[in-house]
Amino acid sequence: MKLEVMALAVAAQDTRTPRRAKILLLFLLAYAASPIDLIPDFIPVLGLLDELVLLPLGVWVVVRMIPPDVMEAARARAREGRLPANWVAGVFILLLWMASIAAVIWWWQRRNAA
Repeated sequence: MKLEVMALAVAAQDTRTPRRAKILLLFLLAYAASPIDLIPDFIPVLGLLDELVLLPLGVWVVVRMIPPDVMEAARARAREGRLPANWVAGVFILLLWMASIAAVIWWWQRRNAA
């Protein structure tokens, strides 16, 4: 699974990868990183169901959408460990987290000031 995720990161930057696969991969990664789940984790057994079923199913669907030659080249690069560094995405995610924290602090201060 780790190899597939790393290969998907490489394939997402390939121009031959269909746009719909890139969009679905973006939503899949956002869901995986999101603290909000369809089924809350505190529910016994069912809470982990989305991580055990939905995420691998999503990876499988995205892999099927990408042309086989693109996925093979991406898997080869992932096996070599030569992964692309996307500084723009990293900075965007960092700024998004900082904005979220600032919004929570602002909300907390307004709530306590009233």
